[in-house]
Amino acid sequence: MSDSPMTESPYRVLGVEPGASEDDLRRAYRRLLRETHPDTGGDAVRFIAVQEAWAQIGTAEARADYDRGRTSTSPERTSWAPPRPSAQPTGRPSARSYGHPGGWRRERYLRLIAEWVGRGSELEDPYDPALVRSAPREIRRILADALAEEATARLVSDLGIGFTVWHDVATGDPADKLDHVVLGPSGLFALLSEDFGGPVSVRHGEVDGVSVEGDRPMHALASRSRVVARAARVKFSGLLLVVPDDELAEPVIPAGTARGATTAVVRRSVLPGVLRDGLPGARTVGGNELFDLRTRLQTTISFV
Repeated sequence: MSDSPMTESPYRVLGVEPGASEDDLRRAYRRLLRETHPDTGGDAVRFIAVQEAWAQIGTAEARADYDRGRTSTSPERTSWAPPRPSAQPTGRPSARSYGHPGGWRRERYLRLIAEWVGRGSELEDPYDPALVRSAPREIRRILADALAEEATARLVSDLGIGFTVWHDVATGDPADKLDHVVLGPSGLFALLSEDFGGPVSVRHGEVDGVSVEGDRPMHALASRSRVVARAARVKFSGLLLVVPDDELAEPVIPAGTARGATTAVVRRSVLPGVLRDGLPGARTVGGNELFDLRTRLQTTISFV
């Protein structure tokens, strides 16, 4: 089970309150096993989720660890606080980076979680796992997407000095931003980093899945990239939606084209390879064009 704010708490999966007794917890688990078992017509995905939930809180020791903010896969206390700058040199030049990945969503999360807790209430740790997991889905989603942006930023920073990256790129309303713009020899790419909290697929050029809840992220990505393309007088080679590995069945799923740019949904772990190698059919850039594009973008891009 992934360590994400979008992951449903085991209490929610089992349909019990955090203060439920051990007997109530055990009864809920056994009932859901019967209801979700694939051999009796149940949902295999829910069946696995029920088993994973029980593994997290099915014993007194595991439950105590979970309630303290620790999991079986992460023995240390879960922390979604902003990452500290690394003091260790990587030994190789990093990509040129501008902007603050995840910064706008971090600020929005802190504002909304404080409002949700209520005025006058003590908010000692806004990233406390118990607090985050009890928050409404829309608040957890903002934090999850901030973490997704930061994870992508760490990967693209290691692409090397031949790449330039801009984070939190303004395209109008702050909520309608591009998470990342990446320029390198393989092309010019616009990226959104998302964590939907469940499996997704591609259908008719758009992301599909129960956890998507009616959003149209590929349409949003195309619309926002168009704003930057027009302002800087550039053409994007590819538009990429980056998701956690466990949310996508394949490493890369093509989603068609948008104004000449190849679009795709990609697992986060394969993103560096995609950006280095490019996408099939996508135009590459090099030589003087690379410097020209960088200059245009650098003088045009603004940040949220």
